[in-house]
Amino acid sequence: MRLYFIGICGTAMGNAALLMRDLAFKIEGSDDNVYPPMSDLLAASGITVRSGYDPAHLELRPELVVIGNAMSRGNPEVEFVLTNRIPFVSLPELLKEHVIQGKESIVVTGTHGKTTTTSLMAWTFECGEKKPTFLIGGVPENFGKGYQSKPESPFVILEGDEYDSAFFDKRSKFLHYLPTTLIINNIEFDHADIFSSLDEIKVAFRRATLLVPKNGVIIANGDDENVREVIVTAPAPVETFGLREDNTWRADNIVHREMTVSFDVIVKGTCEARLELALAGEFNVLNALAVIATARRFNIPYECIADAFKSFTNVKRRFELKGEFTGVRVYDDFAHHPTAIKHTLHALRTKFPLERIIAIFEPRSNTTRRNIFQKELAECFMEADVVFISQIAREHLLAPEDRLDPEKVIADLKATGKDAYYLANSEAITEKVAEMTKPGDVIMVMSNGAFGGIHDMIKQKLEGQSAVKS
Repeated sequence: MRLYFIGICGTAMGNAALLMRDLAFKIEGSDDNVYPPMSDLLAASGITVRSGYDPAHLELRPELVVIGNAMSRGNPEVEFVLTNRIPFVSLPELLKEHVIQGKESIVVTGTHGKTTTTSLMAWTFECGEKKPTFLIGGVPENFGKGYQSKPESPFVILEGDEYDSAFFDKRSKFLHYLPTTLIINNIEFDHADIFSSLDEIKVAFRRATLLVPKNGVIIANGDDENVREVIVTAPAPVETFGLREDNTWRADNIVHREMTVSFDVIVKGTCEARLELALAGEFNVLNALAVIATARRFNIPYECIADAFKSFTNVKRRFELKGEFTGVRVYDDFAHHPTAIKHTLHALRTKFPLERIIAIFEPRSNTTRRNIFQKELAECFMEADVVFISQIAREHLLAPEDRLDPEKVIADLKATGKDAYYLANSEAITEKVAEMTKPGDVIMVMSNGAFGGIHDMIKQKLEGQSAVKS
């Protein structure tokens, strides 16, 4: 079958296209933003990617078109598909029909931690010799790609996003994924362009719980009050995880080190193992508990889980060390929500208790561009010593009264005594950062976009200054 992906270079769309190619489908597609690394991955796999959206691309009629959720009416290729009655589906529909049906579908959901948890889950199942099919909205470094196709395996592991499926299907993506094991990491308000309230988000998660069969399981964060509220009426069995005493799966005796965190695994009051995870931060202990509960459900021994946890090398753009330049460590993280920013900086402070931490944040997501978290953004940087915030992305697309005011965030931070700066773009931030940094400093860049290539700009500026001085 010939598939054509409109919006093929998005992380999820590109990985899905590669997965479908491995299932012997012929793949083509188009995108308005054809750039590495996804464009290189697709090209290396022999997939033709056309730049821009042009009806001429579809003159050799595909048997099925996959329309990405960033597409809308008015897109020339979308209009051509509709006018010419070419069969089309959303990406979640495609996965449901051709990848998930009849499998043990392990779906990882939640506002935060989905990509890391799904990646750790896939690696643990791989180390446990389960050889799963998986699709992840990122690039797990252990695999070097965000997908794996193993049609002979009974297991499919999916990152389950609550974002909508397509312009013609406003249901959350995870409602297509037929979960037999549903993980709910946490629930907070996000995606302000899709949901109008936290209650609407809870409705989506409740609907997900209704899909789990009675011989399946819901594995939920029992420390999160919003999650507890959602699972009350779930018809499937529920197991909880967290740090509270009443959770089914609990972590205790947590010890944080610079590169790892170790903890006891307590199951219904009994200590079953002590594990060490090659990730920092208490939030990653919670992610790990969800993985442990799932792995043990499918009889993966603790020895295999321990090996997976020790050898896990994280995900691109999740607490990723970009390098050390003239004695300054530069990290990158996808954090784009106040809670994620707070967790990231707490993990960084745990890792570097004495060093000066410089936090750089781009308000780019559809939620943080708005003033919904105006107050919370001023509170989530407390563990940084210096804070930089840029101009909000795509400012012109929001009414002035709806926009985040980053200058006010900076003013509120300064009022607490924090060294904080509002600078409009990555160039200005780079100049100021290079001017103030000294060996031993730690920089954390947080954005869900490319942020103008700021990591390379900082590297070049710091190394350039060092060369001049020497």
